[in-house]
Amino acid sequence: FFHFYAGICSALKLTVPSHTVHGIEGQPLHLTVDYNFNATASEIQIIWLFEKSQSNPKYLLGSVNQRVVPDLEYQHKFTLIPPNASLRINPLHISDEGNYIVKVNVRGNGTIAASQKIQVAVDVPVTKPTVHTEPSSGVVEYVGNITLKCTVARGTRVAYQWLKNGKRLHAGPNYTFS
Repeated sequence: FFHFYAGICSALKLTVPSHTVHGIEGQPLHLTVDYNFNATASEIQIIWLFEKSQSNPKYLLGSVNQRVVPDLEYQHKFTLIPPNASLRINPLHISDEGNYIVKVNVRGNGTIAASQKIQVAVDVPVTKPTVHTEPSSGVVEYVGNITLKCTVARGTRVAYQWLKNGKRLHAGPNYTFS
């Protein structure tokens, strides 16, 4: 009996993208989820939950036999696309970063269930950099130093690189970086 039960348990297969998915702030993001099972089903339930670190998972939306049951708070942001279990987030915000849990329950002879976790990271596009010079005139007569300060207003994973005549500058007697 135990082996038969274990066989039923593994009968539901849930396929998700890689465990970390990157999306761009302000753009839609699709979390593509497929499932298949080798059993006869009278009822198929899909549930999507969202969890931030150190907080309880929140119900986003679900479906029973392709009839979607939204959470009214999130219904304009999250869309479930039956027959598969894919979730669309539109638009993506920084606050949407975290773990998305999809759970599929199939009721037939017995109930089989499977769940997967997908981590979503939200990238913010880097804004155009601004460069300030000190002294502000930018004119240095032979002796003084000039400081060039580069800043960006927004952006994730920003890396700065200075070039002179198209070639990368390296620290040395003439250049210091901070």
